[in-house]
Amino acid sequence: METQTKNLKNMWSDLLADQPKLRIRNAADQLGVTELELLNTNVGNGVVRLRPEFQNILGQVESLGNVMALTRNNEVVHERKGTYLNADLKNPHVGLFVGADIDLRIFFASWKHAFAVNENERKSLQFFAKTGHAIHKIFLTEKSDEAAFDNLVAAFTDTVQEQEVHTDPVAQTPVEKSDTEINIEEFQQSWRNLKDTHEFFGLLKKYEVSRTQALRLAPTDFDYAIQVENTACRATLELSSKKNQEIMAFVGNPGMIQIHTGPVNKVVEARGWYNVLDPDFNLHIKDTEITQTWIVRKPTEDGMVTALECFNKKGEQILQLFGKRKPGIPEQGGWREIIHEIQNTLKL
Repeated sequence: METQTKNLKNMWSDLLADQPKLRIRNAADQLGVTELELLNTNVGNGVVRLRPEFQNILGQVESLGNVMALTRNNEVVHERKGTYLNADLKNPHVGLFVGADIDLRIFFASWKHAFAVNENERKSLQFFAKTGHAIHKIFLTEKSDEAAFDNLVAAFTDTVQEQEVHTDPVAQTPVEKSDTEINIEEFQQSWRNLKDTHEFFGLLKKYEVSRTQALRLAPTDFDYAIQVENTACRATLELSSKKNQEIMAFVGNPGMIQIHTGPVNKVVEARGWYNVLDPDFNLHIKDTEITQTWIVRKPTEDGMVTALECFNKKGEQILQLFGKRKPGIPEQGGWREIIHEIQNTLKL
C-alpha cells in the first residue's frame, strides 16, 4: 500500500516537472485517480489529516473571520468571500450557513474526509466525498485569523496521519422511467399547485422523474419550462451586469450547494471558461459543457419565481440563476425583463 502511494507521488512530481502550473484536480484527471488520492500522498508535507467530525469542524469556522468558500462540480466553480455566520449544524443529515456572503446548504451523507492544507503558505480546509471528489474548500484570505486556523487544525488533527484512502465508485445516473409510466396530467397539475420553490424536489421524487424529464413534461398552458440555447447562461449574466440586476447563483455537488446573492459586475471569457470576476465573488463556467438550458417557472405564495437552469451531458443540474429575492417578497421586475428578453431571443 505504501509503495502505491509513493509511486503515485512520484508520478505527480514528474507531471508537475512538465506542467508546473497544473492544478491538483487536473493532475488527478491526467493520472486517472481522484483528487483525494493525490492529496493524500502529501500528508506530512503541508497536508494534515483531520478527524471526520464535520459538524464540529464547521462549527469553529466562524472564528477564522473572512475567508473564501469554494464549491464546484465538473463544469462550474463558485467562489465567495465572507464570514461563516448563522450556522445550523444540529441535524446530522443537513446543515446550513445563512449569511449575506456565505450561504450554504450542506448534505453530510456523502462526506468522508477532511484535511488542512498549506500549499505555498496558502492555507485551507478541504472536505472530500466518499468518491474522492472535493465537496467544499475554505481558503484563508489576507483578512483571516491565522491563529484561529492553527488552533482549529490542532484541535482536530487525527492521531493516524499516513493511511491509504479508499474511494467508492461514482453512482451511475439513474435510467429515466418511460413517459408512458408517468401520470403526466396529475404531475402537471401538481406543478401548477406548487406553493414554494423547495416543493419541486418533492414533486420529482413523487412522480419518479428526472429534472430534465420534468421540464420536458411541464404544463403547456403557461411558459412553465422553455428550453433555450446554451448561450443563455452567459447572455443572462451579461444582461444582469449591464442592467445592475442582483441575482442568486446556485452551484452544487452531492454534498453542498453554495449560493451567491448580489450583483455581478465584471464578466469575461478566458481560457475556455466564462467568468464573473468580482472582488468578493468569482464564478467560472465551462459553458461548452452545458448541453441543456431551461427557463423554469414555479408558482409560489409570493407569485411566480423564474430560474435559468443549466445541465451537463449526464442531465445533472450544474448551475441555477434566479433574481435576488427573499420569502415574502415578489420576484423583481428587472429579473423578469431579463428572462423575457432571453426567452424571446434564444428560445429553441
